[in-house]
Parts: sequence; C-alpha cells; structure tokens
Amino acid sequence: MKLLVDMVDIQKYFPGVHALKSVQFDLREGEVHALMGENGAGKSTLMKILSGVYHRDGGVVKVLGEGVSFSTPREAQDAQVGIIHQELSLMNDLTVAQNIFIGREPRYMLGVLNEAQLIKDAEQIFEQMNVAIDVQAEVGSMTIAKQQMVEIAKALSYRSKILIMDEPTAALNDKEIRELFSIIEKLKADGVGIVYISHKMDEIKQISDRITVMRDGEYVGTRESSNTSIKDIISMMVGRDLALEGTKVPDTSEAETALEVRSLKLGKFVQDVSFSLKKGEILGFSGLMGAGRTEVARVIFGADKRESGEIFVNGQQREINSPSEAVKAGIGYLSEDRKHFGLVLGMDVRTNISLASIFDFAGIGGILHEASIGEAAQDYISKLDIRTPSDKQEVRLLSGGNQQKVVIAKWLLRDCDILIFDEPTRGVDIGAKNEIYKILNELAAIGKAIIVISSELPEILRVSHRIAVMCEGKLTGFLPAQSSQEEIMHLATKTMQSSTLHDNQMSEISI
Repeated sequence: MKLLVDMVDIQKYFPGVHALKSVQFDLREGEVHALMGENGAGKSTLMKILSGVYHRDGGVVKVLGEGVSFSTPREAQDAQVGIIHQELSLMNDLTVAQNIFIGREPRYMLGVLNEAQLIKDAEQIFEQMNVAIDVQAEVGSMTIAKQQMVEIAKALSYRSKILIMDEPTAALNDKEIRELFSIIEKLKADGVGIVYISHKMDEIKQISDRITVMRDGEYVGTRESSNTSIKDIISMMVGRDLALEGTKVPDTSEAETALEVRSLKLGKFVQDVSFSLKKGEILGFSGLMGAGRTEVARVIFGADKRESGEIFVNGQQREINSPSEAVKAGIGYLSEDRKHFGLVLGMDVRTNISLASIFDFAGIGGILHEASIGEAAQDYISKLDIRTPSDKQEVRLLSGGNQQKVVIAKWLLRDCDILIFDEPTRGVDIGAKNEIYKILNELAAIGKAIIVISSELPEILRVSHRIAVMCEGKLTGFLPAQSSQEEIMHLATKTMQSSTLHDNQMSEISI
C-alpha cells in the first residue's frame, strides 16, 4: 500500500527539554492511523512538525514520497497536509463558504469577489463528502458537529490527501460521532490517509486500522488495531509503574466531612456527580481530556452555574453561585491556567498574595495597611520558599514554579479550609514539583481538605489518599492510593451505561 507519510528518527528540542527522541511514524493511503499516548507524550508536537507549525531538529520527513521541511502551515497545506485542531478555528460571523476559502476566494479579473463561484466550489466539496450543509449559513448559527464538518471541508479544499484529526469527537454526541465516522469511511474510500488522535479507546478500536503509541516523547510501537486489545494499548501507553515514594495515607475515618456534593449536573460535562471529602484528606481526580474534572471544580467554586445538585460545606448546605460565595464558604480554587485566572502578572508578589484577602487589610475609609500586607507576604514567601528578589518583584518575572507558589500563598492567606488544585504542577520543573507535593502533604496534615486534579498518573498516585476517576462527565469509580496506572486508565476509558457510582463504591475493573 502506498505510503503518504514517512517520518523517521524525528528529534525536537525545546529549552531544557528533549521533546521528541528518534520518533517514527508513517501513514498509508486510505487508512486511519491512530496516534495515542498520555498527555505530554509528544503526539501534538509530532503532528505540528508534519503540519508545518514546528521545525524539526533532526530526522527525515517524506510526504507523498518526497523529502520535505515545512516552514509554515501554508507550505504543508500546499503539499496536501491538512490538520483539524481540537479547538476549531472558524469565524462565526462568516458563512460556511467564506470560512472554507478565506484568503483564497475566487475573483473576477478586476479582483471583485465571484460569490456564485465561491458558493459552487463550497457545495461541490460537501457533495463529495456526502454531507448536506447550507454553505450560505453563518457558521456561528451551526452546531459544533456541523462546524466540525466545515473544518474538514476547509482541509479538503486544499486537496488534502493527508488529514490530521486531533480529538475530533471531544464535543460531539453519539449521533454526531456516527456522522463523522461515516465521513471518515468515505474519505478512506477516496484514498485519503487520516491521522486520528483520541483518548477514547472504544473509538480507536472502531475507526482505526493501525495504532501507534508514544510515551514520554519516544516511539513505543505500532500495532494492527484488529489484533490489539484495549488492555495492550493501555500497557503500551503507561508502561511500567514508575518507582514512586509510597503514599502515606492518614486515617481519616473519624475525621469530619469538609465537603460533600450530591448529584451535580452541568450538561454533558458534569453528569450526576456525587462524592465527599474529609478534613485532612487529599482526593485526586483523574481522567483523560474532556472527562469533566475541571468542570466539576468550577461548579463547586461557583465559576459555572450548576443545573442541579447540592453542595454541603462542614455539614451545612451552601448555595454557591459565584466565586465570591465559594470564598466566603472557605473554598479556594487554584485554576489550571494560573496566568489568566490565578495571577495578575503585571502586579508584584505581595499584591498577588493579598488579592483574595484584600478587604482584611482595609482600615477606616478603605485605606489599606501596606505594612500588614508586606508582613503577610513575607511570611508566606518564607514558608513556601518563594524564590523572588523581593515582595515588590512583578510576578511575571518569576519562574513557573514560584508563580504557582504565589497562587498557593494567596489562598493560604485567605485561610481556606477546602482547596482545589487544578493541574498544580503544570509547566513547572521537577524541583518545584517536589516542593509543591511537600506543601500539599503539609496542608493535609494540618486538616485542610484538598482536591487535586491532574493529568499525570504518577502525580495522582504520589499525592492522593484516594482517587476519583472520571470519564465523559461521569464518575466511573473510586480507587485507593495503592493502585496502578493501568487500573486508573481502565476507569478513565470506561463509559458508564448504568447510574453514576457514588462515594465509597468500588467499580469492577474490566476490559
């Protein structure tokens, strides 16, 4: 079978990181080749090299039999390589046809837009796809599924023989997924080769012909989908368990319940989620991209308004409909995006630390006691070992790990009893990670109730006293700290058909 793509010995370096180490990948005509691996495995980096976003630092890339070295995405498009990102890049105020051919519209000799030809060209593409879409409709008025079809049509308008789909079903329902799969089968029949990136095991088994797995920036192996079990794929993805420090799980059986949520619902993102959290406990939330972990945290914190469900803090039901109400209830939330939602980068360290408690430092007439703010900031700079020349240093100039410590200090100064850490070590080095793990354990030891959301399985296993696993908006099970990565992955890829499991229920692990 003809090779459309052949990538050999691909190397990629970022400052201080060897992101891709001698990776190989190929794509055949008329096949779906799934590219799999945990978050951070290097999948997206490899595909960004193929699609011209990144320049490789070593290795050979052949497209349609010819060696290539794309400098821009446009060069890749001209070479018949199309990519559909998980985050759609359409303009809502433009029509379908305008989105497909933006910057390449057919025009008359004097440069006037040939709208009739534009519509005809767009209709012809959807005809080939066997999809009925009004090409004169505004994209913003369409469902996500239809917008996904527009993205595919846009890629095919470049006569793409190679199509990269990154998590294409993340926002689709079952019916829409079936429609997408029908399109994929049609593309395969026309000889298009598709690179399919997804965490959904059932989809991979259903739609792919071959599977390549990456781990930690390295090539693990390629298998025929028909001869490979889900268990084998998971084993390839997670490898052997890393040698981690044993988790010291405190006895919280007699501890008071700090937080209890009952039947939280928010569309398909949070579906009937119930759990409890004890004082002094670290509850890890694990799951793959789109599982709903962050959405649960945002609902509890009042950043997103729940459709239904109840929240109890220290045994009392609380109506939390905004972050300010959550803070009053003693809940602090450290967002996964600290630079946008956790910090004011242009302000100094002391101001950022005091932000959540600023009114506590106000005197008569609302005048702030700057000396008290400085003392409090210095106290936490010392306690958390925040590496900064002074408390007047702008936060944007600190390292990622020290920025994260500033966010932690902000909520500790507020003296929150319940702390939600969303991806607490994202973008920080190994030294800062260890310091943050130490902080989490110290907080639990003094009775703080902590939720840790992380995409890194070794991190979840290292810091958690108990683990909640989510898949597609549902809690699929609870696991003890002494669990394996494979056990977590089984639950993280298991779509629940029955009612949501509730706290203290153990789900049977099966393939």
